[in-house]
Amino acid sequence: MDAEKGAAVAEAERRGVALVRAPGPRVAEGMVTHIGRVPVDAAEARRQHAGYREALAGAGWEVREAEPADGCPDAVFIEDALVVVGGLAVVTRPGAVPRRAETAGAERAAAGLGLETARIRPPGRLDGGDVLQVGRTVYVGVGGRTDAAGVRALAGLVEPLGRRVVPVRLGGVLHLKSAVTALPDGTLLGLPGMFDAAAMPAFRPVEEEAGCHVVPLGGGEVLIGSSAPRTAAGLAGEGWRVRTVDIAEFEKLEGCVTCLSVLVPERTG
Repeated sequence: MDAEKGAAVAEAERRGVALVRAPGPRVAEGMVTHIGRVPVDAAEARRQHAGYREALAGAGWEVREAEPADGCPDAVFIEDALVVVGGLAVVTRPGAVPRRAETAGAERAAAGLGLETARIRPPGRLDGGDVLQVGRTVYVGVGGRTDAAGVRALAGLVEPLGRRVVPVRLGGVLHLKSAVTALPDGTLLGLPGMFDAAAMPAFRPVEEEAGCHVVPLGGGEVLIGSSAPRTAAGLAGEGWRVRTVDIAEFEKLEGCVTCLSVLVPERTG
């Protein structure tokens, strides 16, 4: 394909902006809560992050990097710092105190995209990984890094935008999106026993842990970790266009495909 045609295709498929933050020099020191610590290869993490960015770009997302936060080992998991609802970027107040230094650069990146910004104020605690948006419903995991005050603070910001906020009790996982995410049609993929299923619609159980981590990329396309090959094959068999990416080094830190980016869809009208 020549350059002119390639540019035309890229423009036609443009989805919006994907905010990411490159892994810093201390990434191997990232926190683990529900799994045992194993060595993380920082150089391999950087290579895998480059592959992750390439996957987003290949799906039509303009990848932009937030400024580094080299003193924060977990800063690569930028989803925990921002929740984007329409034209509003909610700057979180992470439950792990050392991670709160990550939010300033994420806020500046959101403002640079022209998003209105608002903050979760004390005493609330909220991690973006606990926030799952399905249509106009916002499910929020409670019991790990996010507390009830954080849910109330988020509700105060997004309910005026026409969203309904639903708290979901967690058990044995770091974040809600560690246990359940949604396909583009709203179908939930989840790990049984890891969240209060009564608070959410019926979900499809997955056998592979990484199989419940999907990122809708637009146009019937989804991103999933290569550590869930059976789930990926099943989704492809159902007609979804599936992109897989190796993020094994981040999975050692309880990370998944959702937490390495914040997708900001193009707004129309």
